[in-house]
Amino acid sequence: MARLILFNKPFDVLSQFTDARSPSPRATLSDYIDVPGVYPAGRLDRDSEGLLLLTDDGRLQSRISDPKYKTEKTYLVQVEREPDEAALAALRKGVMLKDGMTRPADVRRIEEPELWDRTPPVRFRKSVPDCWLELTIREGRNRQVRRMTAAVGHPTLRLVRWRIGDWSLEGIANGEWREA
Repeated sequence: MARLILFNKPFDVLSQFTDARSPSPRATLSDYIDVPGVYPAGRLDRDSEGLLLLTDDGRLQSRISDPKYKTEKTYLVQVEREPDEAALAALRKGVMLKDGMTRPADVRRIEEPELWDRTPPVRFRKSVPDCWLELTIREGRNRQVRRMTAAVGHPTLRLVRWRIGDWSLEGIANGEWREA
């Protein structure tokens, strides 16, 4: 039977178990998860937080991370300034990036979610308001959500992956994991 681990990855943690190439060691999955034989199904950038799935089943890993399956990934995104309807419509239609057009995203403004404190905190600027979005994509290009929000004029300040397919972070504290 396949093992599936849901991990709430903290900010500044690599989505891998070792960091052999770095002259100064950085936090990795091995600092949080001591389960042999499991590997990440997809990646989550070092400066992003939230749900990372790990499994010992290669087929399941492929099913989760391969873009051809169009697995939905939902993010809570703090962006600079308040996006107008045109910016949201552009995200819903798809955004042209350097590597081509993205698939349409589901996006809506949300109230600031109740999340754990991030270390270090997002820099607060009195002169530049921010806004939270819930954004769902069905592909997984490198830094895609950040590039999409920047393309419509609203750079991402904080990015938390909340859901992958049917799995969510609900009830999992930052830096903690549980088996599905």
